[in-house]
Amino acid sequence: MKTIWEMLEKHREEIGEKKTDAARLVFQGVDGFDVYNPTAPFLYQGRKIICARVEKRDSEKSQAVFFEEVQENVYRVIEGWRRYELQDPSIARVKGHYVLGGTEVFPHPENPEWVCWHTTFYYGTDLEHMERLADGPSGMKDVRLVELADKRIGIFTRPQGEKGGRGKIGFTVVDDFSGVTAQVMEDAPLLDLFREEEWGGVNEAFLLADGRVGVLGHIACFQPDEVRHYFPMAFVFDPVTREYTEPKILAERKEFLPGPSKRPDLVDVLFSGGIVRAGEETVLYVGVSDCEVQNIVVSDPFQGV
Repeated sequence: MKTIWEMLEKHREEIGEKKTDAARLVFQGVDGFDVYNPTAPFLYQGRKIICARVEKRDSEKSQAVFFEEVQENVYRVIEGWRRYELQDPSIARVKGHYVLGGTEVFPHPENPEWVCWHTTFYYGTDLEHMERLADGPSGMKDVRLVELADKRIGIFTRPQGEKGGRGKIGFTVVDDFSGVTAQVMEDAPLLDLFREEEWGGVNEAFLLADGRVGVLGHIACFQPDEVRHYFPMAFVFDPVTREYTEPKILAERKEFLPGPSKRPDLVDVLFSGGIVRAGEETVLYVGVSDCEVQNIVVSDPFQGV
């Protein structure tokens, strides 16, 4: 198991001196708010849509908001669509439904000065009519669903604490939506991906041509100065054998455009949003420093699959 710094060194060796073409996304209709930690763009009824986290720079009170592309890398808020009280949204297509996931933050039931959180899912056959599907275990972010080749539902989890430390990836399979429950997520066996001082999670998962699952995620650690370091990473996972390829880092902060940070300790945070595979070019969408969205062309981590 490589350390995060060994993975980073391997990434640097692979890209060498190659110049990366990063671009900043512009979001219209949300003046005074930051937009970050997006999904990948996707086509919906002939429109190019993206969902992202929207909040004030000095706040953690977030909404997941849908935007439509009006020109390249420029998105406008879709008026009239519901805004969800969620952080870090995700979108998946599972069993003919759109599934919107995200982190819901709410007051602690015994002390309103504390906060709790869990992953919440909404689903529907169209984006305008979504209903609540399930809530994950308290304290668990970054749960993701994926429809598998046998039409069952794979669930990637990210427990913390006694089971998951700072955050580890788990995986389990259920037959249908009725199996997507907090207890099933809690019981998901873990993958041995991270060292104890590191953590990570799944941001997007999708079925590949050979029946395995392409996983886009993040891996993170603290430095002694308590600055957080988050890197986009990817691996290929076999849901039958539970075998997986060695995770690889896809990019680091210096490959993106310089810009602001929500806080000084978040300057080196890249939170994977989604990936768009299009021929030889694969575009990675990332939340940068917890206050903006950029994309970058990367080598396809699932090349040949």
